[in-house]
Amino acid sequence: MSKTKPSGPGHYEVLFIIANEYTEEEAKKISQDIEGIISKYKGEITYKEFWGKKKLAYPIKHNHFGYYSLLEFDLETESLPELNENLRLSDKIIRFQIIKIKKRTLEEINAEKAKQEALNKNKGDKGESDNKEEKPKKESAEKKLNKDELEDANETKEEKAGDEKKEDNEENKTKEKEEKEEVKKEDEEKKSEKENEESLKDFDDKLDNILDSQDLIK
Repeated sequence: MSKTKPSGPGHYEVLFIIANEYTEEEAKKISQDIEGIISKYKGEITYKEFWGKKKLAYPIKHNHFGYYSLLEFDLETESLPELNENLRLSDKIIRFQIIKIKKRTLEEINAEKAKQEALNKNKGDKGESDNKEEKPKKESAEKKLNKDELEDANETKEEKAGDEKKEDNEENKTKEKEEKEEVKKEDEEKKSEKENEESLKDFDDKLDNILDSQDLIK
């Protein structure tokens, strides 16, 4: 008996980061555009939060800050790949993550937020957030985003290490070339000195012969 892919509606959340090149108002408009894309695939938005500008854990595509936004929605499972591809091709979003979650009521969401706020208060507000009005994070989605940010950072470090290694190799080649030229120069100087010595010896020999000849003439 062959297995078929699951079909029917599912409940999902998408957490995405908008590039820092936009203003906050433009970022909110882009977030609304994402809502429109979801609606285009007959998805229904059930909850949304715009967290504003936050400092990224690691630079992504030369961005050190980004606008975080979260949407929860119902969507037919077969439409999910097309939505995912549409978001992937967007040049306004530098990172996104779609995960399937359990559908919650507004009361459950508010209760979770209150619990998270209490935990944050107990931690003494260590200044981990640059925005005091920022709402609690969705741990499951943001951890995955931070993992992707770390992978980008590792790639950057590897590229930097490769560049440094290349520079070291070029520096070593330059040193080797200079050393060879120095040795060659020393050899040439020694050769020149030897030739001068031989030339002087020949001159002395000729001078002696001349002197001997003059003595004979006398």
